[in-house]
Amino acid sequence: MKVGIGQDSHRFDPSGTKKLVLGGVAVDSDLFISANSDGDVVLHALTNAISGVTSVNILGEIADKMCFEDGITASAEYVKEALKHLAGGKVSNVSFSIECAVPEISPIIPQMRENIAELLQIGKDNVGITATSGEGLTPFGRGEGVQVLCSILVD
Repeated sequence: MKVGIGQDSHRFDPSGTKKLVLGGVAVDSDLFISANSDGDVVLHALTNAISGVTSVNILGEIADKMCFEDGITASAEYVKEALKHLAGGKVSNVSFSIECAVPEISPIIPQMRENIAELLQIGKDNVGITATSGEGLTPFGRGEGVQVLCSILVD
C-alpha cells in the first residue's frame, strides 16, 4: 500500500472567463477562476496525490503539454493520465479537504463524490470530501480563491 498527498489552489479572477469547476461539477455562481486548464482544483489536487505515489510529475510536465500543445483542458484527462502510471496499483480510497469562503461546497459534494468515484472506478463511499472556510485566516478563507488538499490510498 502507498499513500499520496496532493495540493492545489487557484485564485478567483473577477475579469476572467473560466467558470468555477470543482470535482467535475460546474458551479452555479458568478465566480471565475484563473487557470490554463479548466482550473478544477479538486482534480488537480487528486492528480498531484497520484504523482506523489508514482513520482511522475503530471501537472508540471505532461498536463502542460496536453493543455498547450494538444488543447486538452479538462482536468479529468490529467487524472486519467496520472492513473496510467500506477503500474497495476489502484486507488482504493481518497479524501479531500476544500478551503474556501465561497462557494458553499455542501450542496455539490454528492455530485463531486459520484464524479470522482466514476473517474477512479471506486465506490462513492470511498470518496470523502470535507470543506472549511478556515475562519477567514487565509486568502482562501477570505474569498480570494480555493485551496484543496487530497490524500489517496493505493493498493
